[in-house]
Amino acid sequence: MTSRYLVISSDCHAGLPNAEYRDWLDSEHRETFDTYLAERQRMAELAGRGLLNEEFAEEWHRENEEGLRGGWDAARRDKELDADGVAGEVIFPDADAVTAGASAPFGAGLGQTGELDPVLLMAGARAHNRWLAELCAASPDRRAGVAIVPVLHDVDAAVAEITRARQSGLRGGILIPSMWAPYPPYHDARYDPVWAACADLEMPVHVHSGAADREQYGEHVGIYVAEVRWWSMRPLWFLLWAGTFERYDRLRFVVTECGAFWAADLLWTSDIAYDREHAAKKLGSQLTANLAMRPSAYFDRNCGIGASNTRRRELERRYEIGVGNIMWGNDFPHPEGTWPHTREWLRDAFWDIPEDETAQMLGGSAAAMYGFDVAALASVAERIGPTPDELGQRTPEAVAACDRWADPLAAGRPWLA
Repeated sequence: MTSRYLVISSDCHAGLPNAEYRDWLDSEHRETFDTYLAERQRMAELAGRGLLNEEFAEEWHRENEEGLRGGWDAARRDKELDADGVAGEVIFPDADAVTAGASAPFGAGLGQTGELDPVLLMAGARAHNRWLAELCAASPDRRAGVAIVPVLHDVDAAVAEITRARQSGLRGGILIPSMWAPYPPYHDARYDPVWAACADLEMPVHVHSGAADREQYGEHVGIYVAEVRWWSMRPLWFLLWAGTFERYDRLRFVVTECGAFWAADLLWTSDIAYDREHAAKKLGSQLTANLAMRPSAYFDRNCGIGASNTRRRELERRYEIGVGNIMWGNDFPHPEGTWPHTREWLRDAFWDIPEDETAQMLGGSAAAMYGFDVAALASVAERIGPTPDELGQRTPEAVAACDRWADPLAAGRPWLA
């Protein structure tokens, strides 16, 4: 390990101001896109319904106007990453998380679902992917772009777009809809060509928080907050218990911006069911028919968590979650992330975490998941990366506090001990 941490954000966002996507669309969709843009104006109604804090939105844009341009401006983006101490990034769509002013066309971004027009959805995805490849080419060692790939309607077209995106330089993997209705769920064999292509091309498959059953919530935004993570976590156990990770042992799957807190309890309840603990003894052989290992073993081998803005409560449980499964993220340029105050957030969260574990969660695991060239990023990290001293990890108080991790480390995942 060098004197400074190699920090890779597993969750960043980029997108053009909405109207500028027009030139990246295939010509036959541009007239429809003009109509789509006009319809998006109704988003302003959110403020009147109390779903948007207008005062916060105005203050956020006023204080960060220049930095927010990094959502689509490559040079400004590098400047913002440098200031945050971030050497590498994994890039998802939708740069504007406040007013949706920089979102992939036709709803193809974080909120895509199976209920959207499949033709327009793919058109919007391709437009974004073309633009993102150009953005990544500006700093290819630092950026791993995630291609939007609607996989539900036309699997062959999805595989073709995965291949095209990889050839264009988008090595961060693919983003799939977390909500599949009215199409078959992800345990269905129809999606096997997608998993096979992603395994062969080393393209991790992602779900990202955003989509939820909004039609049922009405104006009760609290219900959305309570459920939105669940919708994005859900595909994980569909793939796991269906044996997808057993059939495709090189497939990588990442749940991003849903926190990491839920993973420990999911692994605990899944493992004890697999091991036929008391409550699962009545279940037949089909329970484990598709698995050759405990669920936690597949999770460790095949899965990761893009744990944006990792909280202290989650770090307290990191040995149950798996230190190697947690990939920190700053969520640039979204206001719910740590940008533009990442260095302060890192100090508050990691001040008493052992340095080797810090290095793994801040960058090592993401480097392995996404194939970052660590040697190529070394000079960037040495220039901008935070040091253990800057995170307060070498003060007498921090050194003494590290002793308290001995028992949790020894316990690991207690249900397996």
